[in-house]
Amino acid sequence: MQKQRNTQKVEIRTAFYRAGKLLVKLLFLCVARTRVLGGENANRAGGFLLAANHISHFDPFLISLVVRRKIDWMTMAEFFRPPVLGFLLRAIDAFPAERDRADLKTIRTAIERLKSGRVVGLFPEGGIRDGTRSLLEGAPLRPGASTLAQIAGVPVLPCVILGSDRLYSKRQWLPFRRTPIWIAFGNPISHFSELPKSHAREQIESALAAVFKNLCAELREKFRLTVDDLPHPPRERINRRASASLAAHPNGNRSARLQRLASGAIDSLICGSLNLLNTRHRLNGRGREEMARYVAECERLAPQEYYAAPYEPNLAKTLVNGHATMAWNSPIRTHFAANNIAHAEYFQCAQGSRAPTVLLLHALMSTSRAGHRRWAERFNELGWNACFLHLPYHFSRVPRGYWNGELAITCNLIRNAEGLRQGVMELRQLMCALRERGCREFGVLATSYGGWIGALLTLVESDFRFVALMSPIVNVDHAIWESPAARRIRRELLQANIEPSLVARHFHLSSPLHTQPLCDPARVLFVTGEFDLISPAGEIEAIQQKWRGSELLRLQQGHFGHRMMRETIARLKQRGDL
Repeated sequence: MQKQRNTQKVEIRTAFYRAGKLLVKLLFLCVARTRVLGGENANRAGGFLLAANHISHFDPFLISLVVRRKIDWMTMAEFFRPPVLGFLLRAIDAFPAERDRADLKTIRTAIERLKSGRVVGLFPEGGIRDGTRSLLEGAPLRPGASTLAQIAGVPVLPCVILGSDRLYSKRQWLPFRRTPIWIAFGNPISHFSELPKSHAREQIESALAAVFKNLCAELREKFRLTVDDLPHPPRERINRRASASLAAHPNGNRSARLQRLASGAIDSLICGSLNLLNTRHRLNGRGREEMARYVAECERLAPQEYYAAPYEPNLAKTLVNGHATMAWNSPIRTHFAANNIAHAEYFQCAQGSRAPTVLLLHALMSTSRAGHRRWAERFNELGWNACFLHLPYHFSRVPRGYWNGELAITCNLIRNAEGLRQGVMELRQLMCALRERGCREFGVLATSYGGWIGALLTLVESDFRFVALMSPIVNVDHAIWESPAARRIRRELLQANIEPSLVARHFHLSSPLHTQPLCDPARVLFVTGEFDLISPAGEIEAIQQKWRGSELLRLQQGHFGHRMMRETIARLKQRGDL
């Protein structure tokens, strides 16, 4: 008889849960659009502990909607005190937990349910958290999750949710506005039954903390999330003015949508042009053995060894004579004679050679030097010398029969890498000569391909007052295997059996995202376009997070736009760098 009553209770509560889930689904269907990664992990059989980050009161409802199985949520005890709310929570098998202390009854309830094969959901942060207080930013875990999993002998399923905190804004509840929500489920984490209890709990907590960060990074990369998509305090979401919301969300008004379309069209046109140009360059199925040898030679080298630059006496003499144009033999010898002569234009201010010097690094296939010369004059007015280097295969270094910059990025990855190396080494030679003339401080103002070289320069030099990198290429993995500008390059590499794992062995020398700067990261300013298709904002955000202390400036434009230089200079002035 007792068993029959228990069965009836379970059936009633399951019916309540399903009815409640249907009502919640109808409610959120009109106001939220949920994207899910790893959903198959959440619908596994057997008991497990679902542990999620907590950014809003809407989290348990939204997570429950995307998990087919019924979840028994561990809920803060204060929500059970109002009689009606307490009844409803118990009706769906939620159970109370004290916020600030371990409650034996709660622990027993959770363990019993887990051992009986049910799913128990909890938020190991102990409350709503954002910023540095969040698990996603490395805040410490509370020990409850690891303890329950270890005692009950069940795995922990990590879950990351982003975007739900936007629902605190009244505007997001307008019909059919469809606020985007992103949810990711990781692989189950073992309870490590073979280890002693204390070691098992430490292993669970360590693994869980790492997976939370990885899932967050995966969501940001997959859906190109912006800073505004990341967790914000509920009060900030509630009080945010409509104008700020529109500025943060480009889809919020017509002009921003038009700007996105225009930027996308320009970027797409450039990507198409680059792919068309790369049809002139073929590997013809060959090149893997040469690439493997090159990578094997390079992976033993540290950046200081790879980018070691020999002293160039002629360069120092040219500076002594006060010449505005400098030319010297490049430390890297290529198959193209025109590219073997390095060129730089030097603009000296009234304060003389001892004044700080800004290194101006142009974009790939930059069309004109006139713009950089104008900015050099402005830097002179601010008391800075300026130096404009012709990057490899550009301007005076273009071999006959090729377009400006055409040879800098092709399916010939060795030439690409050596071009980057050439640019960094020549900059180091320039800095050495300028130091001889009394310059002790430098700045970098670099765009796109030049930003890539500027970022690599920070791996081996530290005498910077600022390093401003505008839409730089920072992740070689993305640039080769995902960028729309590299479709033709990918085709050639795959035909030559040059796989991503082989290329990745060079990342410690060529991919800024996979490195750390020698200079103080606080000197670095990353600038990104919200609509950039070539160097997506998500990639720039990722390196800004990794280079802790660096700054990120976001602008509503694509990869190409004249506004970026102006806004970057203005920000450098605000920071006191100029």
